[in-house]
Amino acid sequence: FLDSIAVQFGSFRLSALSVLKALVLTAALVTVARVLTLGAAGRIRGNADISPSMQELLVKVLRIGLYGAAFFIGLKAVGFDLTGLAVLSGAIGVGLGFGLQKVVSNLVSGIIILLDKSVKPGDVISLGDTFGWINTLGARYVSVVTRDGKEYLIPNEDLITGQVVNWSHTNDLVRLDLKFGTSYHDDPHAVRAIAIAAAEGAARVLANPAPVCHIVNFGDSSVDYLLRFWIRDPSAGLTNIRGAVYLALWDAFKEHGISIPFPQREVRLLPSSAADRPGPAAAD
Repeated sequence: FLDSIAVQFGSFRLSALSVLKALVLTAALVTVARVLTLGAAGRIRGNADISPSMQELLVKVLRIGLYGAAFFIGLKAVGFDLTGLAVLSGAIGVGLGFGLQKVVSNLVSGIIILLDKSVKPGDVISLGDTFGWINTLGARYVSVVTRDGKEYLIPNEDLITGQVVNWSHTNDLVRLDLKFGTSYHDDPHAVRAIAIAAAEGAARVLANPAPVCHIVNFGDSSVDYLLRFWIRDPSAGLTNIRGAVYLALWDAFKEHGISIPFPQREVRLLPSSAADRPGPAAAD
């Protein structure tokens, strides 16, 4: 009965039975392709000799290849002419290319990211106001998890065309700067030594490169300093280590009697008799 329900396209006869066979066979092949993809992906991701970005690229290529093969084998098995499909898909591809430029751009950008290894899972990056580490590399977007638990899905195109700070691209060393000021009555040599010792005593601060402290300005009410130190784990957070070093500076300055000044303004009030005089007379 199903074979009697058919549509003729030139020399090609498409029956309901052929469509049903194609659907069943394609579904079975897609299921097999999915199982093979999951198994191969697990083995690829478990190989420590392959970089994370290359692992994602291999998994994506394998998935596309197996699913595409399953689809075309299913069509060929029921006698479908793939030559016409190739011409039709080419025409459809041109139309979709204009309508889905952003989608295609993100897909191509994702492949470029995987090939050039500019970012990879686990890297700590800054993009605009977003700071976090890369969780996954998707086909259209990159998942970035911030310190407060938010997960941003950033289009791949933004990582290609925008300015991205990768804190762990070639190495995981990160230099941080802290600014502070002390009173003019305090010895700057002692202040620099105390600040360096305070930074060296803070957790996560590296001994090599060693912290340094420099005078950067003579301000209106303070001598201004710049304290520089290095860490190796930016993924553990930047604000918390800055706060820890600031707290160490506070304790060290309090212990050694170093004062942290604040801006002061002196207001002088003239006597009422002098204030009431005219300008030229007051000058006399």
